Amino acid sequence: MKLLSFSEGRRESWGAVIGDAVLDLGKALPHYPTLADFIASDDFARRNEIVGAGRPGPGLSDIKFLPIIPRPEKIVCAVRNYLDHHNEAVAFGMKRELTGYPPIFLRVWRSQVGHDEPIIRPKVSDNLDWEGELAVVIGKAGRHISQSDAWAHVAGYSIYNDVSVRDWQRHAQQIASGKNFVGTGPFGPWLVTPDEIGDPTKLKIETRVNGTVMQVSDTSMLIFPIPRLIEYCSTIFDLVPGDVIATGTPAGVGFTRKPPIFLKPDDVVEVEVEKIGVLRNRVVDE
Repeated sequence: MKLLSFSEGRRESWGAVIGDAVLDLGKALPHYPTLADFIASDDFARRNEIVGAGRPGPGLSDIKFLPIIPRPEKIVCAVRNYLDHHNEAVAFGMKRELTGYPPIFLRVWRSQVGHDEPIIRPKVSDNLDWEGELAVVIGKAGRHISQSDAWAHVAGYSIYNDVSVRDWQRHAQQIASGKNFVGTGPFGPWLVTPDEIGDPTKLKIETRVNGTVMQVSDTSMLIFPIPRLIEYCSTIFDLVPGDVIATGTPAGVGFTRKPPIFLKPDDVVEVEVEKIGVLRNRVVDE
């Protein structure tokens, strides 16, 4: 099942994708104001029955896509979690060593944008870069979650583009300053539930800029796989329904190329993940 958050006029809602239309579950189930509330409920297990009894409403072309979880409590992002990306960063001159623990940072929810919404190139930089990623959405709360139990805490999967302002990222050893600009966190277009994904450890991921393939890999290449990321994060935080884990990006980012390639206004970035779909955004200047 594909679930999404959207707005129609000034009203925000959430629902299920049925063909080319949306079943507005925010209207049908007003006691769940957001998708995260529904994910946290016992009714999430009955989603097929609930959706099967509904009637589609607006078309996908008639809505504005919101980030899948518009206001998650936490967006945890894994750093250099593909070995080829780690190696290209080291070759570029970044002094980073592989460790036994996943390097992570946090994104703020106000940095996010939905599918087909603009990526904003900030006025203070022209070093805007792409990072296509598989995103995991937490469905069941937990702390100190074991790797063997981790899959039971996953509500579904989506796509993240961890767009980075590279010169600001390198202001200090901590990279979050380049990862939290407004309008630099595309997230969507929808969440796909685990029953439709099957094995998430072998999903192809591809990033294109203006139709040119820039990144291509698959999730079997993760240094720290999804269960390890969940285990590690849940040792630090209480994971709650709606939390997002962006699992890292493969090689092929713009700043390591010779010469570097950075995003500019009117560029179109597409991140495609097998069995999920395509997250598409156009770049605009602030």
